[in-house]
Amino acid sequence: MLVLSTGGLLFVFNRNSAFLLFASIIIFSLFYIGKGIKRSIYYSSFITFIVVLALFAINFVFAINPQSLTKYSFFGVIIFTTILTLFYFNNQGNKDYFINSLYFVLKLILFQSLFSFIAYFFVKDNLFLLTSEYHDTETFNYLFYYSVKEGSVINLLGLDIHRNSGIFWEPGILQVYLNILFFLEVSIFNRNKKLLGLIILGILSTYSTTGLLLLIIQLIYFSQTELKRYIPIILIALISIPLYFISSVNLNEKIYGEREFSFQKRLFDLTQPFFIALEHPITGVGLDIVQFQNVREEFYINSNLDNMLAGVGIQQKLETTSKGSTNSIMYMLAGMGFPTSILFIFMFIKQQIIIKHRFLWFTLSFFSVMSEPLLFKPFFFIFIISGFSHFFYKVVHNKKQLA
Repeated sequence: MLVLSTGGLLFVFNRNSAFLLFASIIIFSLFYIGKGIKRSIYYSSFITFIVVLALFAINFVFAINPQSLTKYSFFGVIIFTTILTLFYFNNQGNKDYFINSLYFVLKLILFQSLFSFIAYFFVKDNLFLLTSEYHDTETFNYLFYYSVKEGSVINLLGLDIHRNSGIFWEPGILQVYLNILFFLEVSIFNRNKKLLGLIILGILSTYSTTGLLLLIIQLIYFSQTELKRYIPIILIALISIPLYFISSVNLNEKIYGEREFSFQKRLFDLTQPFFIALEHPITGVGLDIVQFQNVREEFYINSNLDNMLAGVGIQQKLETTSKGSTNSIMYMLAGMGFPTSILFIFMFIKQQIIIKHRFLWFTLSFFSVMSEPLLFKPFFFIFIISGFSHFFYKVVHNKKQLA
């Protein structure tokens, strides 16, 4: 449920009931633990809840425009559910319980996505449409899902291929989880070569530029550390070279070709919110998506930026937009201001869930939330919560020792 709550179609089409089910499962699980709850973890989690909730409340009160109480109430639900989830896993006797559970779930997601990708060629004429206020998708008997967004079907060597999104609302989210699975398989688990091959195929099937680049970064990094004792460097090179060319063609197509609008939107989502944050540096403009879109629609970037981009061969063609941001880091900067955003990023870095290869993990997760609106969803928000919880745990623990 934690993974599905961050980009999964279940939560896209049934948000309220899905979150209610998620919270109910966690609360029931905590009752199952019973007397096994550790007091220090309880206090640190409670303090984390109060502090994070207070930061959102301050943002709600002092943002420049009136904010939607409904929207911020939903943030409260996410905070509560995320903290309960981390609290549950922190109270397990096995400290690797979270990682083991995540690894198992991500393998299921991999296998489902590969079956879905192959099945498209056989079921594409037997799909029916699912619609909601925010997203439409086609499905085959609720087993396989295929986005109807423009650019979802690509022609490769004369064959129409549907970009693989698995059980998520777009391919970019699937590649995030598959890159995480690749990271876990190499750095923590079995380094199973067959499974690694399937993961690479899964990432390739998303035809995601970000996914390919993150995979190449991992291949280069692990070729110098974990994999050098298991796979010859020449094999890594043989894998990386075609990946590089695929990503180069994909990137070139996005910047100058038929998919240019996608690149322009992401470039605009990178630049405009930063300049909005510069004008409202302390509390930002608020996280209410409607108010944020209104601000974006009326905000124009200084022409000096266009000149700088032109100097490196990139032309920013969008001047304004009324849509939300795909870049959740920049959305946070514009919405919450620099002090809170820097604090959240610092806690993101200090998370205690994944310790091994911390820098690479931060690189993967940071670029993932910069490419998709995922930071304030439970799966990624739990890493920010982990940083807060660990800090307050040390405070409570040290105070207990002094007493």
